[in-house]
Amino acid sequence: MDRFFGFDLGDAESAVARLSKEDQVTPEMLTVVDEKSFITAYAQLASGELLIGEKACYADNAIKRKLRFKSRFLTDGAVVNDVKSFAAGVLGELYTNGDLIKGEDCSFYVGCPAGWDKNTREHYREIFEGAGYPPAKIISESRAAMVSACQSKHLQVGVDILSKPVLVVDIGSSTTDFAYIMGGKEVEMQTAGEVALGGGLMDEILLDEAVGETTLTRKKIKNIFEESEPWRTYCEFAARRLKEKYFSDEEYWSTHDCKETIIIQYHWPAVKLTLKMDEKTADKLVNKKLEKLGGKSFKEVFINSLHDVQKNISGSQPELIFLTGGVSKLPAIRDWCASVFTDAVVISGTEPEFSVARGLAYCGRIDEDLREFREDLETLTKSSKIEEIVRKHIKQLYKDAVDCLIEPILKQVAMPIFDRWRKGEIRKLSDTDEELQREVGAYIRSEEARELLAGPITAWLKPVAEDLEEYTVPICVNHRVPYTALSLKSYLSASDIDIKVDAKNIFAVEEMTWLIDSIVTVIVGLIIAAIDVVPFLAGPEGVIVGVIASAVILILGKDKMENKLLETEIPNAVRKLIPKNTFQSRMESISSSVKSSFYESLEQEKNEEITSRMIDEISQQIDQCLIKMAEVVEIPLG
Repeated sequence: MDRFFGFDLGDAESAVARLSKEDQVTPEMLTVVDEKSFITAYAQLASGELLIGEKACYADNAIKRKLRFKSRFLTDGAVVNDVKSFAAGVLGELYTNGDLIKGEDCSFYVGCPAGWDKNTREHYREIFEGAGYPPAKIISESRAAMVSACQSKHLQVGVDILSKPVLVVDIGSSTTDFAYIMGGKEVEMQTAGEVALGGGLMDEILLDEAVGETTLTRKKIKNIFEESEPWRTYCEFAARRLKEKYFSDEEYWSTHDCKETIIIQYHWPAVKLTLKMDEKTADKLVNKKLEKLGGKSFKEVFINSLHDVQKNISGSQPELIFLTGGVSKLPAIRDWCASVFTDAVVISGTEPEFSVARGLAYCGRIDEDLREFREDLETLTKSSKIEEIVRKHIKQLYKDAVDCLIEPILKQVAMPIFDRWRKGEIRKLSDTDEELQREVGAYIRSEEARELLAGPITAWLKPVAEDLEEYTVPICVNHRVPYTALSLKSYLSASDIDIKVDAKNIFAVEEMTWLIDSIVTVIVGLIIAAIDVVPFLAGPEGVIVGVIASAVILILGKDKMENKLLETEIPNAVRKLIPKNTFQSRMESISSSVKSSFYESLEQEKNEEITSRMIDEISQQIDQCLIKMAEVVEIPLG
């Protein structure tokens, strides 16, 4: 794909953004019918011409005219034709303006409310396909707004936005859309989707206030609004723009007039209607009781909706609230959100009315990058590069594993067996072999041994991760991905145990812990299998037998040992003559030779087996980390 279009088809106004695959950082807002944000309306003229936008609202010779139809999509089957007609009109404008070239390799990402299910989204997609659009994909508008936030340098939230539970509040003209996103995944809520509360209610109040303040033409204007839905809707749009203009800088307008005069040319003579925003009117917009809201104000219903969302969030309460939609410019909206979610940070973009369209365009390029990204990843994992890296470091892994285990085995296993023999609990010296074999196996399988192994394995992974970056960094750079998010060493703590207890906010910590545990499991299995061939565990030259036997010889003399010593039940009195500290000192003195013996056995007997296992485990884990990283960058499009 060369170019990606984001189409935010709203109930009141729509917008289209375009993003090139190369050489473009921010999506460009396209001008459609002379506006970047154009009225969602179409009119079919008697001549067969199709008009969209503002001109469609008051064209004299229209035989069919439709406005604000998207909000009825789920309840009125006839709206399908309205969406298709309007979408076709927008497509025609893009072709006419040269913003879209027939046959070019591109795709359209179209927004929809978060509450729409998969079947509804597919039905919606088919409408655009039927209208002649290039390949289209339907994306949640709230998710698109999140993508826009992640990509925005102004917000500077980026990857961090996905380490927190987020509530997206998209305030449209007819509905308010709530979406709870945790770890980049949209979580279903009972109150998710569309709530019948939009900025259009404020527009109606502002328009009614303006009509109420007229004197000579009040009745005439009311009659026009009753007879002509297009003119009333057009005036509401004018009220909407004036409202947003006022709320974008209330301090300035507190000392300046914020007005707009509309010439209504419905009958002759034309009539004037003056819209005005001031502090008094602004208060009425949010606090006036409305019959449509069951006798409640916009403020009351909005805050109640926030409380409903709060009650229905089963996970952590949001730490970040992202506002989008034109009404989000109203400072009071932020205050209301902060009053309900007291611990959350409330943010919005500089142009919230365009955040969805831009986010949709971003989604297109991210989707394409992700596809190519996974192809490059697959090429890497299928190559021999990872195998070569692991093979290069495998001897060090064996050595580190043995070094961390031998001394604890001598202390935690060999010493207690010596104590038991010394007390007479083990009858014959030869029985210590079997006891040691069993106890070493149990110890190596213990959680204590696994924790001991986690440290050196974590340290071993660091140089492996550094070598891997030779191949992973170019992949990240090629696909506009922060290379640190893919770097395994970014998730390996300097402390052996931090990886388990202090790194919970790192997205890949579970995967890294799993990787370390997997290697531990392989090492444990390897050592268990190697017990039979490690010489220090068996025979007259073994650790316990050898040390005890040498001590007995010193006490009883060589002549009395011979071959009978191993099978003889040495009297307890003689056993007690062997000092415990002597045995302990002997253990310490031979630990280095035991490590060397054990290490050689592991390397010679099991090298290919463990190398194959390591390569397989690490390759799979890199793949999982890459996928996780991709989810962080894109906010999953699911």
